[in-house]
Amino acid sequence: MKVWESYIRKVEPYVPGEQPKIKNVIKLNTNENPYPPSKAVMDALTKVDLDSLKLYPDPEVTKLNEAIANFYGVNKNQVFTGVGSDDVISMIFMTFFNSDKPVLFPEISYSFYSVWADLHKVPYETVRLDEDFNILVEDFNRENGGIIFPNPNAPTSKYLELSSVEEIIKNNQDSVVVVDEAYIDFGGESAIKFVNKYDNLIVVQTFSKSRSMAGMRIGYAIANENLIKVLNDVKFSFNSYTMNRTAIELGTAAINDKAYFEECCKKIVATRERTMKALKELGFSFPESKANFIFAKHKDVPASLIFTKLKEKNIFVRYFNKPRIDNYLRITIGTDEQMDALIKALKEIL
Repeated sequence: MKVWESYIRKVEPYVPGEQPKIKNVIKLNTNENPYPPSKAVMDALTKVDLDSLKLYPDPEVTKLNEAIANFYGVNKNQVFTGVGSDDVISMIFMTFFNSDKPVLFPEISYSFYSVWADLHKVPYETVRLDEDFNILVEDFNRENGGIIFPNPNAPTSKYLELSSVEEIIKNNQDSVVVVDEAYIDFGGESAIKFVNKYDNLIVVQTFSKSRSMAGMRIGYAIANENLIKVLNDVKFSFNSYTMNRTAIELGTAAINDKAYFEECCKKIVATRERTMKALKELGFSFPESKANFIFAKHKDVPASLIFTKLKEKNIFVRYFNKPRIDNYLRITIGTDEQMDALIKALKEIL
């Protein structure tokens, strides 16, 4: 072993959902939106000034931040944007989670949290979920160096009522509490309403799910101005130009088209409800979903077998070979036609 090898920072990387290289698949494994972005996004793309790409983008992301602020009724200085919510959360770990005390997050949750903790050398502890995958608010009432949890939770799809979210924030005012709301637009109520009430709260959202722009990589955080300022201080010390010109223009167009955003969310929720009914009739059970996916297990057939058989039919869902959830499949909500094909395939497999 070379001496320099001993200095390498070793982490167990996050494993994303498979991105199939073949065509003609039904892709229900990474919680993308099955519908295209708003037509306003395409219009904005055609107007991008090619000559401007020789110049650096606005490091303060003014245009996009103002559009996000207007959408949520907050000040533009309360908005921080990054290259997807993953980038935003990584910056949050780097900025705020620097205590010797452990950061807390649910034991079954977004698996990137533990990766960021290891990467940034942040101590952490996981908080148990009950047998129905519910977050137990009282278990966050202990000494900590920060708290982060998704709402709705992933991969369980469980939504924590806003009163319980506020209880966690209120009981932990000596540390920063991050509510990761990647799926909030499919049935929940956002904690953004609390950012002016609690100075320890950061709410993170993304364009990847409800705004059909996973390929553009846009995420954002909303908090009080002091938290956003120090987050920007770290960003400008790390990479001043995180958002490219095209992302700024297209993201602005997307968030300004509220009608299309609401229409897409409404369609996905309707398809989710119809799919849950069909899955129940096939012998599946699952938590009540408030996300754009269903976390389901079958009463007789192992999830691993269903996963393999679906893949043979070019239908991709997500399987986690982990304790407590190794008999569940996470199924993204696609179009009505895609979900009909899924149900047909499941009937054949079962």
